[in-house]
Amino acid sequence: MFWVRVDNRLIHGQVVEAWVPFVGARNILVGNDDLAGDELQQEIMSLAIPRAVESAFLTIDDLVDDPRLSGSARESTLLLFSSCLDVRRAVEKGLRLEVLNVGNLHYAQGKRQLSPSVALGAEDESCLRFLLSKGVELDFRCVPNDTVPVRFA
Repeated sequence: MFWVRVDNRLIHGQVVEAWVPFVGARNILVGNDDLAGDELQQEIMSLAIPRAVESAFLTIDDLVDDPRLSGSARESTLLLFSSCLDVRRAVEKGLRLEVLNVGNLHYAQGKRQLSPSVALGAEDESCLRFLLSKGVELDFRCVPNDTVPVRFA
């Protein structure tokens, strides 16, 4: 299953312990311009990834053409973004996705708390509305077995 998640923490325990098995991921791709150029942070994040799972840290521009996002490889890939805006940029550049898991966006002043793990600012809300207009289904879950419905309007 091709799974796309926005989580400002990117690779961490919940992703590795819950989402990787849920998705059956053999690849983790991270779309983040800053991280794509920071080898030290890549090494630190890679320490948490199981050996059987490959990872790559790509700019948003490079991500769209990555072969792991096409054909059968797409079905075993977990794609992570740290912000809604990065997801929007990727979609505008041609990334096709059906579902976006909105897993974790930290609270900050001026943001509206939508769930215990998701707080949205005006930019986030605008971005999510854009994605909805493109036919992307929004899935608000911190972990796969979350059952509390979250409504975004």
